[in-house]
Amino acid sequence: MASKIEWTDETWNPIRARNLETGRIGWHCERVSPGCEHCYSETMNGWRGTGLPFKPGHRKDVELFLDEDVLTKPLRWRKSRTVFVCSMTDLFADFVTDEWIGRIWQVMVKSHRDRGHVFQVLTKRPERIAKVLGPNGIGWYAKEGPVPHPEPGIWLGTSIEDRRRGEERCWYLAVAPAAVRFWSVEPLLADLGDLLGLCLHDNDEHGKRCVDWVILGGESGPGARPMHPGWARGVRDQCTAAGVAFFFKQWGAWAPGMIGGDWMLVDLYGDVDIPDHRGPDAGLGEVAMTRVGKKAAGRLLDGREWNEYPDG
Repeated sequence: MASKIEWTDETWNPIRARNLETGRIGWHCERVSPGCEHCYSETMNGWRGTGLPFKPGHRKDVELFLDEDVLTKPLRWRKSRTVFVCSMTDLFADFVTDEWIGRIWQVMVKSHRDRGHVFQVLTKRPERIAKVLGPNGIGWYAKEGPVPHPEPGIWLGTSIEDRRRGEERCWYLAVAPAAVRFWSVEPLLADLGDLLGLCLHDNDEHGKRCVDWVILGGESGPGARPMHPGWARGVRDQCTAAGVAFFFKQWGAWAPGMIGGDWMLVDLYGDVDIPDHRGPDAGLGEVAMTRVGKKAAGRLLDGREWNEYPDG
C-alpha cells in the first residue's frame, strides 16, 4: 500500500498471519526491546488484522503464511519507487523461514533490475542477517543465476532506541552485505552518546561505512514517551560532521516548550518531573515538553526540516 511514512514511498508485507480461532487475517510479530512497547503495527493489527498482541505466546494462535499475491506485487508496479519491506513485522525474526526470506529476496532482486525499485529492509534482529544471507545461508541467488554481492537495490537497516540496543545491533549491521546501511532511531528513548562516531570507525573489508543514513524520530500515540531535544541534536550533529545523511522524521506526541496543557520536564537522562512550581533546571539539562500530538509537534528541528537521503 502507498505509505504515509515520510521516508518511503510504499510498504510491502508479503508475510501474513491468520487467527486460528476467528479466521481474521493480519500480521504477527514479537516484542524484543523497549522500542516495541507502543508499536504502531501492533496497534493496527489489533483493529485491522488478527486482533492479537505481538507477543511470543500468540505464535501458537496464528497460522503464518507467505501471501503469494502480495509477494509478486513489486513485479507489477511499473513506476520505480522506494519500498519499506515488512513494515508490519520483522523479516529476520525467527518465525520467518529461510525459504520465505529467499523467495522475498528473489522478488526484490528481480524488481530492482526490471523496475528500478529500491527496497528498505529494517530489522531489530541484525544478528540473523549473516546467518541467513551468508555463504551458508540462502546465498545471494535469483532464479537466473548469481547476484552481485551486495545487491544494489536492497538497503539494510536496524532499529536503535537507546545506547544499549545500539551497541547490541550496530556492529552486526556494520558487516552486513548491503548497498546502503541505515539506522532507524525511532523512537529515540535515550541519549546515544558517541555511538555513531564509534561505529563510523568500523569499516568492512571494502572500506564501506557501517552506516550511511540515520532516520530519527520521537514516539507518537497513546502512552508516548518524550524525546529530549539534546538527544536528537547530538545524533544530528554527529551525522553532519561525518557526512552521514540525516532524516528527522518527527517529534512525536511531545513538542519542546511549555505550550500549555499536558507538559513535563525531561532531563538528559530521561528522568521526568511534573512540577507545578518551577520551570526547567538548565543545570540538570532539563527541558519542558508538552503533549500536543504528532501533527502539531511537526518535523522541524532547530527551525528546519532534515530530509537527507543516502546515495545508493
